[in-house]
Amino acid sequence: MPSPLHGAQAPSSSSAPVSPASSPALAPAADDELVVEVRGRLGCITLNRPRALNALSLGMVRGLYAALRAWADDDRIDAVALRGQGREGPFGVLCAGGDIRFVHQGVLSGDPRVDDFFTEEYALNHLIHTYPKPYVAFMDGVVMGGGMGLSQGASLRLVTERTRMAMPETAIGLFPDVGGGYFLSRTPGHAGEYLALTGNTIGAADAVALGLADLTVDSANLPALWDDLADWRWPDVAALQADWARRFAPASPLAPSVIDTVRIDRFFGLPDVAGIIEALEADSEDWAQRTAATLRQRSPLMLHVVLELVRRARGLDLAEDLMLERNLVRRCFTVRPGAAGETVEGIRALAVDKDHTPRWNPARIEEVTPQQVAPYFEPPWPDAAHPLRGLRLGHWH
Repeated sequence: MPSPLHGAQAPSSSSAPVSPASSPALAPAADDELVVEVRGRLGCITLNRPRALNALSLGMVRGLYAALRAWADDDRIDAVALRGQGREGPFGVLCAGGDIRFVHQGVLSGDPRVDDFFTEEYALNHLIHTYPKPYVAFMDGVVMGGGMGLSQGASLRLVTERTRMAMPETAIGLFPDVGGGYFLSRTPGHAGEYLALTGNTIGAADAVALGLADLTVDSANLPALWDDLADWRWPDVAALQADWARRFAPASPLAPSVIDTVRIDRFFGLPDVAGIIEALEADSEDWAQRTAATLRQRSPLMLHVVLELVRRARGLDLAEDLMLERNLVRRCFTVRPGAAGETVEGIRALAVDKDHTPRWNPARIEEVTPQQVAPYFEPPWPDAAHPLRGLRLGHWH
């Protein structure tokens, strides 16, 4: 366990923005959900909630933030590495996202920790993207939602033949958050719209092709790579990547990239969701029909919100995108009497009751109006009261 912090704790949306504070103790996650240790000159973090596919709890978010802040100012630490604990040992899964059951229950009960969870998670995402030391993410197995938020800002992103990557939030009536607007919008062409709207899963080759991963390795080599990092000897991350690409190249070629960017651009570059679905359903090819069927299962209202987010985010920096996402998530989880909202209903249908029959409102893509989308992009706070206003400083400190 590292020494106490030399900086700020993760901010609470109910109190202060991201800003320096007195030195708090390292915040532990409950029941050892997070293993934080130092090996040589390497700060090691293992997400340790394998039965929940390492879904992030508020305690895990706080522990991650505290450890990273401590190591940023510790001259004894040269680099940081992140992995997930699988059911049969280290690796096999990184993180399947946030703890949506906690969020669902908290929203319905009015638990203020739900606000804290999103504010502190987004502050953590910003910290990772702006981290001053090499940060290596082992993106083995399931890497979805919050797992992408923990890894997309890494200096080096490793994927394997087991990687299953996605931002699947539209399936529960949410949007790709944790900086998803930022990093998806920067994929080639209109792949960002495709991944955000469908929530479809991609593998290692597609992740590298789309700029969402840096290096492919065999999963069998992950323990050796993890151990290798403890003896930090590289002048920079580029040298590390080149060294590992030479020494740990996959024994046999992985499946090649199969994502069809030409086809994706043809459909997902269209001006609006109604036009996308109309064009897909008019096309007789199997890919178009399957893609249209996927979109028809998602929340029609949130599809419109997501498309607007991705396209706005192309013109935003990371801090601006995270602040916009924090606005959106507040709107998504505002519960009104007699109207739970799309996200609460989506979580109920897919993760709580598991009846897989969400009652979306409106029920069809064609029924959504601009007047229903616009309120999501109206700031719920004055600028001076935004819980992430400190990110405008442009760096984690």
